[in-house]
Amino acid sequence: MKLLLVNDDGIHAEGIRILAEELEKDYEVIIVAPDDQRSAQSQAITISKPLVIKETKLEGLKSKAYSVSGTPADCVRVALDKLIDGPVDMVLSGINMGLNVGMDILYSGTVSAAIEANMYKIPSMALSAEWMNGKVDYHIAAKYGKYILEKSKDDFIKNNIVLSINTPYLNGENIKGIKVCKIGGVVYDYYLVENNEDNGEITLKLEGRKDNELEKDTDRFYLSEGYITITPIHYDLTNFKLLEKVEDWL
Repeated sequence: MKLLLVNDDGIHAEGIRILAEELEKDYEVIIVAPDDQRSAQSQAITISKPLVIKETKLEGLKSKAYSVSGTPADCVRVALDKLIDGPVDMVLSGINMGLNVGMDILYSGTVSAAIEANMYKIPSMALSAEWMNGKVDYHIAAKYGKYILEKSKDDFIKNNIVLSINTPYLNGENIKGIKVCKIGGVVYDYYLVENNEDNGEITLKLEGRKDNELEKDTDRFYLSEGYITITPIHYDLTNFKLLEKVEDWL
């Protein structure tokens, strides 16, 4: 199998290196990632300036790697359109430094890169690992990501699936298992007024999050209980339940 690895944390991020180390033992791997941190870029693409692509040697890896002066979605598009000869069997995005759960997936460059691949009819996985007190265990995420890939790859390739996978920050023996579940609810960001200028300008800085009650049977709930979560997602935002109702309005 030929795998494309992308991320939103940048070409030199630890998460993508550890994932590549695990996968290139058994698969052909090509890495195409932003030249710098591009978190929370969602599905953004670069349209106002040229993209710069550089081949990059990543220490400890045998796989070819390229940096792109753009977004995670740019990386997928550039890789598939210009850099890779022949078909790609699957795209893996990550491993992200921090969870992508609940409505965070709408902002996530990691998840959006996986969805971009799906728009090319290529199955994909987005891998995210919990960040806790400044620490992330990418090895757990890489191990389980490869396990899920190997268990599901036949169905993956046949059905053009996108999976969002999140791993908790726990020792391996403390992980209770894997849960397939829906995404959790909204977690609201809040801003701190950093400076209130006399000229009427207010400077705001994103300060933190207002957490809400965990809804059972969701990614946020199961992660808090010590499970790895898998959520199948897709890019079609159509509310099919309302199609006929809206049609009746006209």
